[in-house]
Amino acid sequence: MKYSEKPLVGIIMGSSSDSRIMQAAAEILDEYKIKHEDQIVSAHRTPARLEEYAKHAEKIGLKIIIAGAGGAAHLPGMIASHTTIPVIGVPILVYNDKHPKKTDTAKFSAFGGLDSLLSITEMPSGSPVVAVGVNKAGNAGIYAMKMLANEFADL
Repeated sequence: MKYSEKPLVGIIMGSSSDSRIMQAAAEILDEYKIKHEDQIVSAHRTPARLEEYAKHAEKIGLKIIIAGAGGAAHLPGMIASHTTIPVIGVPILVYNDKHPKKTDTAKFSAFGGLDSLLSITEMPSGSPVVAVGVNKAGNAGIYAMKMLANEFADL
């Protein structure tokens, strides 16, 4: 089957500050000429938008959603609960530049990204999410490409 010119992958993130990490997934998909769309969808600040995005993703025929978030990273699990589209979660190490402390390490999440990783991997039964390593959005892009290659021979 030939893959289409419409987006096959949705890349969503909890806030604009996550885009610097999530860009790596977009770059991999671009390298393989896989169409994608990028959106900011917060599970906490805009839950209605999250539900709308899940419906939109199904309507336009997305095959995979890559969802990145930091801290209490509920975005991947929440989007998975609203769609049957496979979700790849990207845990993001939160950088706190609003309240910097004296040491560089104090500017990062107190848990070094483990909070985000566990929020994504410890999903209840019925809402499965695949997770990549902390800040490894590029691996999410590669995994999405491999999943699509099984369906689209010309990829």
